[in-house]
Amino acid sequence: MSDVPGRPGRSLSPRWVAIGALLAPAVVLPLWVALYDRADPTLFGFPFYFWFQFALILLAVCLTLPAYFIASHADRADRVRHGLPAVPDGSGTDRKAGDAL
Repeated sequence: MSDVPGRPGRSLSPRWVAIGALLAPAVVLPLWVALYDRADPTLFGFPFYFWFQFALILLAVCLTLPAYFIASHADRADRVRHGLPAVPDGSGTDRKAGDAL
C-alpha cells in the first residue's frame, strides 16, 4: 500500500456524470460525419448536411445551458464541502496551501 494520501479534488458525483452526458452529444454528433453526409431531405431549399449542422448548434446550446447551471451548483457544493467559500472573491485568498493556480 502507498502512504501517499489521496489528492483532494473534484469527486465524480452524479452531477458531474450528468454534465458529461449532457455535453457528449454536442461533441460526438458533429464529428460523426456519416450521420449527415447526404443532400436529402432538404429544408427550405437547404441540403440536409447544411441545415443539420445548424440544428446541431441549437442542440448544443440547449444542452450546454443546463450543463453550465448544474456545473455551477456542483462547483459551489464542492467548494463548501472542501471548506472554501461558496463563491470565490477573486483575490485568491480562499486557496488552500498547495492548490494549483
